[in-house]
Amino acid sequence: MTKQELVRQIFLKESFLCVGLDPDLEKIPAHLREQDDPIFAFNKQIIDATLPYAVAYKPNTAFYEALGAKGWEALEKTIRYIPKECFIIADAKRGDIGNTSKAYAKTFFETLPCDAITVAPYMGKDSVVPFLEFENKWAIVLALTSNEGASDFQSKTDEFGIPLYKKVISTVKEWGSQNNLMFVAGATRTQQLREIRELIPKHFLLVPGVGTQGGELSEVIEAAATPECGLLVNASRSIIYASSGGDFAAAAKKEALKIKTQMGFYFQRPKT
Repeated sequence: MTKQELVRQIFLKESFLCVGLDPDLEKIPAHLREQDDPIFAFNKQIIDATLPYAVAYKPNTAFYEALGAKGWEALEKTIRYIPKECFIIADAKRGDIGNTSKAYAKTFFETLPCDAITVAPYMGKDSVVPFLEFENKWAIVLALTSNEGASDFQSKTDEFGIPLYKKVISTVKEWGSQNNLMFVAGATRTQQLREIRELIPKHFLLVPGVGTQGGELSEVIEAAATPECGLLVNASRSIIYASSGGDFAAAAKKEALKIKTQMGFYFQRPKT
């Protein structure tokens, strides 16, 4: 998917919601566990319920890989079920030496029809560039995450007071462009979002941390929205586990609509 196509979908739906598909067998409704493929059965209903309000879906591959071959089959079925007009992110956090990264890229860009993959940049340029060599595909590079341990490395400053996450962004942005690079920036760090936006005024940001982790959507919009929106805000647990009963899909739809409605604030603002 091109940047222009993504922006078009965002303004068509008046939403920049990304739904994280992180299914846990212990958390999905009990009645689904009796089916041959409970994970796909769960995901299918979540997708159907949230499709009017979501422009992107982000399966976290760990939840599927943990189940072995059946889990990978559920992942593939899920990815192929997501409508093509939606932006599909493989949340795999890959990144290795060049030929390994290229194999990872082929897995998610050729074998599976994903639009993007999350990438860990710690090993440097030759571990990231292979993901950028596929037309209309994206690498979403970890920059400033929303987890507690992010401060162990990402916020550490050098002798000039520059935090590591800024050095990562400043370096990685030169390896690609706004048309094939996004960055992960957590919603729980509003001031840093403003500073990140100054570094990359036109790149898209994938923003986790809204909802269960406590990030405020209005603050994210004020800090980092661009005239093209420039944001994909991810919500996972707050949507997919809104209910553990037979009404789980309806509850997910209600929660997705709630977030989408809050996103309306962006579309009502003057675009400058």
